[in-house]
Amino acid sequence: MNILVINAGSSSIKYQLIDMDTELPLASGLVERIGLEEGVVKYKTFVNGEKKELKETFPIPNHTVGLKRVAELLTDEKVGVVSDPSEIQAVGHRLVHGGEAFTKTVEITEAVKAKVKELFPLAPLHNPANLIGVEVAETVFPNAKQVGVFDTAFHQTIPEKAFRYAIPVEFYKEMGIRKYGFHGTSHKFVSEKAAEYLGNKDAKIITIHLGNGASMAAVNGGVCVDTTMGMGPLCGLIMGTRSGDIDPAIIFFLAEQKGYSVNEISNLLNKESGMKGLTGQTDMRDVEKLLDEGDENAILACDMYAYRIKQFIGSYAAIMNGVDAIVFTAGIGENKTSIRKLVCEDMAYLGIEWDEVKDKNRTDGVHEINTDNAKTKVLIIPTNEELEIARQTLEVVK
Repeated sequence: MNILVINAGSSSIKYQLIDMDTELPLASGLVERIGLEEGVVKYKTFVNGEKKELKETFPIPNHTVGLKRVAELLTDEKVGVVSDPSEIQAVGHRLVHGGEAFTKTVEITEAVKAKVKELFPLAPLHNPANLIGVEVAETVFPNAKQVGVFDTAFHQTIPEKAFRYAIPVEFYKEMGIRKYGFHGTSHKFVSEKAAEYLGNKDAKIITIHLGNGASMAAVNGGVCVDTTMGMGPLCGLIMGTRSGDIDPAIIFFLAEQKGYSVNEISNLLNKESGMKGLTGQTDMRDVEKLLDEGDENAILACDMYAYRIKQFIGSYAAIMNGVDAIVFTAGIGENKTSIRKLVCEDMAYLGIEWDEVKDKNRTDGVHEINTDNAKTKVLIIPTNEELEIARQTLEVVK
């Protein structure tokens, strides 16, 4: 079965076509700058070990035009990988926020779309764009089943004592204000890979997803019991442009002393803080260049970044009464030795001992970077959110 995975943003569509018989991608790409004068379509194929790539620039006024062009490329005589859109039997959509309504992957119906609309206030930047992707795909691929995979679903097993906030009860009951968590497909994918590697389905695993957005999850026996992000994706770890956890009093202080509006504070904490606020750079590669130059702000920022991760490792080991493995994943987690070193040093009390030689001699797949005698495994596991979405889609439609 061929499954198309779509992640629709407000001005972009990320896509990947996967042959589920082999679980290998046939094609992938990105439609970006939707709605601007010059849109961009990036497309590459992986067939019989041969890669083909192309990039097109033309006006893409809306998502329909962009996705129709993707369908044309997928079926093109020269660069296509299927002969007809009907060969795509299902489309799996990344839907960011499912609230408490969606605890698992579902086939998208009119009722599901209506509920996703009701959840717009919980994810005003993401859910509307995700729903546009669904509606466009229904038109472009009318014979395919449309399936919704929710970022929040994996975290719906978190117990109430962990997801509730200590505010008046009516705010939870009437408005749904609680912790939901995100990056669920990534945390699910790598925690299952880790449990398989350990040969222990009951393993206590802490997954550390470090990209421009970053989060952690405590997974006990395959069940998520806590995560760092909350009602929205701002809290928890220090990120590329997001502050992570701060004292709420800072918000009141900025409003009272600086006269900042709600929108200005939101922009500050979401887009101007994190590594950008501390170093002026959002990309960890650029931060590392500053580190090499001995930049004091970069040194402090990385120390803060690792310190916050270590705090949550200790917290999650406590709530699970132990930890069998920690897992680094996503762009920074998989590729930045310096960050893994900072996180793992002085953690022997929890059985975490980092091996520099193993870390540098990287192998594909699950890669172990702890010392031979370490009690706790330290693993690098590449995430594959598209494959996880495709797998969950297959479970619904097969």
